[in-house]
Amino acid sequence: MTTTTAGSGTCTSNFIYTSGSRVFIGQAAHCSGTGAATDTNGCDSGTLPLGTKVEIEGASAPGTLVYSSWVAMQARGETNPDTCMFNDLGLVELDPADVAKVNPSLPFFGGPTGINTEGLPAEAKVLSYGNSPLRGGISALAPKTGVSTGDQGGGFGHEVYTASPGVPGDSGSGFLDDRGRAVGILSTLNLAPLPGSNTLADVGRALAYANANGNLGTIALVPGTEPFTSALPA
Repeated sequence: MTTTTAGSGTCTSNFIYTSGSRVFIGQAAHCSGTGAATDTNGCDSGTLPLGTKVEIEGASAPGTLVYSSWVAMQARGETNPDTCMFNDLGLVELDPADVAKVNPSLPFFGGPTGINTEGLPAEAKVLSYGNSPLRGGISALAPKTGVSTGDQGGGFGHEVYTASPGVPGDSGSGFLDDRGRAVGILSTLNLAPLPGSNTLADVGRALAYANANGNLGTIALVPGTEPFTSALPA
């Protein structure tokens, strides 16, 4: 599903997370950014504040931005360059009236079955679902598979090629590995040094940072209810 933040833009959500009875939908932190599309360093890029309302496709009420890795890093004075560049997770709390409408499964592929904590070596398979308006509502273009070109930033990021590549509006979408585990959040479309590739934020590391600095209690990823398959739909 898509999320739209006034003053920023439209993105694709990734996974569902909980903390106690609270339910969050994940998006990229840069989906609430206020700068240019080239502003990718979360430690110094402009961002909307926590409490910002976010429109969620299919929801009866807006959600509320309750965590942004960009906000958290700037408040903490984060200086690690890899963390600043690749930590790209936002959490939008669902209105209680909309919680029952949410299915945590990734469309088409099912899962997630857990969280990948091992990284993505070169040529590892990845799967994703992008819901950019640029795809013109053609559902056959939404599910995609691809391969990793390797980890970046000490494992905080991963670079991947998919058919088709992630485009504006796909930002924030979730990626699974070949075992159905959540591994990445679509962060950027790259023009160099690997044109057409995408950079992912590592889910496990981004979630660990949120748990350490988000003041939301213990945040957990919700496993999908649909069985995982690595096959594209016919």
